[in-house]
Amino acid sequence: MNKPITCDIFCAVIDNFGDIGVCWRLSKQLAHEHGMIVRLWVDDLLSFRRLQPTISSDMLIQYCFGVEIRHWSSAYLELPLSNIEPAQLVIEAFACQLPEHYVVRMVALERKSIWINLEYLSAEEWVAGCHCLPSPHPSLPLSKYFFFPGFTPQTGGILLERDIIARRDAFQSELHSQAAFWRALGVPIPKPGELRVSLFCYENSSLPELFSTWAKSNIPMLCLVPEAGALSQVASFFGRELVDAGDILQYGNLEIRVLPFIEQERYDELLWICDINFVRGEDSCVRAQLAGKPFVWHIYPQQDNAHVNKLSAFMELYCAGLESEVAQALNRLWKGWNIGINEGQAISTNSKIAWNEYLVHTASLQRHAREWSQYLSGNSLILNLLNFIQKIDRMRSLECKSDLR
Repeated sequence: MNKPITCDIFCAVIDNFGDIGVCWRLSKQLAHEHGMIVRLWVDDLLSFRRLQPTISSDMLIQYCFGVEIRHWSSAYLELPLSNIEPAQLVIEAFACQLPEHYVVRMVALERKSIWINLEYLSAEEWVAGCHCLPSPHPSLPLSKYFFFPGFTPQTGGILLERDIIARRDAFQSELHSQAAFWRALGVPIPKPGELRVSLFCYENSSLPELFSTWAKSNIPMLCLVPEAGALSQVASFFGRELVDAGDILQYGNLEIRVLPFIEQERYDELLWICDINFVRGEDSCVRAQLAGKPFVWHIYPQQDNAHVNKLSAFMELYCAGLESEVAQALNRLWKGWNIGINEGQAISTNSKIAWNEYLVHTASLQRHAREWSQYLSGNSLILNLLNFIQKIDRMRSLECKSDLR
């Protein structure tokens, strides 16, 4: 009865780092904080290797940080997998669709696996109504359950380590730790009055105008761009064919430094130490919120502008505690950064106004970001997931007792 719970997590990499970023954090937390035996199936080890350099891109089976990692390749899936015993907990990340023969084996177990479909993060109202709902298999006696991450107690919460806030606060209060971080990146410590911005975004038609605005600013701006960011646009802005990690570019009051790709733990520290963070997708967006710093989110563009509703839903929730003029400034910058771009509409005449208006309210935005991070820290996805699994287990036990009668 005291044996560790086994868990299989299946991840199909779609957005380079977002999907595997979430699954890797989830795997490590289940293994380290809750003692589970975790097996992570990943179809793209090259992208995974960027996040975790110790990963080998050509091994079918390997171990890292106490997690067994399997290459989920098409060739491997053609095998009958007769020697693969499905785990007690099976997590299908972002509707990636499990191999059918694996699903059949789940049914054959004496005690059927608990099957979770971990969905994408959203602040939309309908999420709470669909959270934890079962979806019966069309032909097998098995159901999977939809588990929706979110920002309210009615949803699954967000992925965060149990000590994340304490580690962040310690780092942000220790000047020697911050100085060591900058030295490791080869970046000088901040100058008096300088504003430091991390920039991780998709291709964005408003980026050149934002760079121009920063260059003409009265405030010295240091922009840190990770190697996986929009480097082609950075190069184009400075009239170069390409830029590489380590490059330093200067225009007016704007200095851009291209950073080497940063693994997850160090990226958290970058978010903790910068004044404002531009982030993209899901994983970096959540980490920016936990950083307790003002941030600007570049949401993943979707067909039929479905991302616009997701952005508006989050903005409504996030801005609820802000004064109206602060919320308006935040809305203008965020919507200009996302909606105008993705509809192919340049907002060059508005971006300067939006940025300067946003900058006026940075003190209020800083306070709000700190309060918001504290609010989020009380809604752990891992704890909510484990509570839900226990609930399913109890329901199954009651059904078994009823059948015996």
